Amino acid sequence: MTTPMRIAIVEDDSLLRQELSFFLNKTGFVVFEINNGKALNDLLTEEPIDALILDLNLPGEDGISIAKRIRKTLPKIGIVMLTARTALVDRLIGYENGADIYLPKPVAAEELVATLKSLNKRIKSQEQEDTWTLDLGNRCLLGTQLWQNVALTHNEKMLLLGLIQAKNNTLDTEVISDLLSLEDTNEILSKHALESVISRLRKKISSISNVDNHNSIKSVWGKGYQLCLPIIIKA
Repeated sequence: MTTPMRIAIVEDDSLLRQELSFFLNKTGFVVFEINNGKALNDLLTEEPIDALILDLNLPGEDGISIAKRIRKTLPKIGIVMLTARTALVDRLIGYENGADIYLPKPVAAEELVATLKSLNKRIKSQEQEDTWTLDLGNRCLLGTQLWQNVALTHNEKMLLLGLIQAKNNTLDTEVISDLLSLEDTNEILSKHALESVISRLRKKISSISNVDNHNSIKSVWGKGYQLCLPIIIKA
């Protein structure tokens, strides 16, 4: 059974947003409606999103800034810019700042659906190519290439295991500290010690991949940490 693509429409025109949402829902997509960058930030901490349909002229943070920021923190997410700004310079700026596809307003609903389906195939194909494996028995993290193999400490293994199984791959700092507490003494892991574990694990992942240090496990303000790599578990 194919998992439906999950779309966030970031558009401050409520009528257009509702029309797009209605059509995409009817076509089989799971759709979330939001109207600004802050609302998008909140959504991304609660829901896994495959792609954004992003307007450029938004209240507060504009679409270009949002695309640039999201591309850094969620490099595999699809970004479709849907805007009335269709000049060549605008399109170039959009692509340079993270857009996968740049569509003019108004867009035919059928073209938007075809665009999203094509983008989804590309995303899923890339995810399969880039999927990592947490080998519990050998306590290591494996990439798709033979040389992508890094040994893990007990705490690093438990941290990854917890994040992989958590909703949206996100755990509160307190939950992680409890998870990594010293079993013999029941001593709770300090915030500084947890940050050291996170830092070392990020460096290990970066050493065998092209993922920047802070893009593999990102800090979620006011909450904890989120795993941003597709990892499966091998017992």
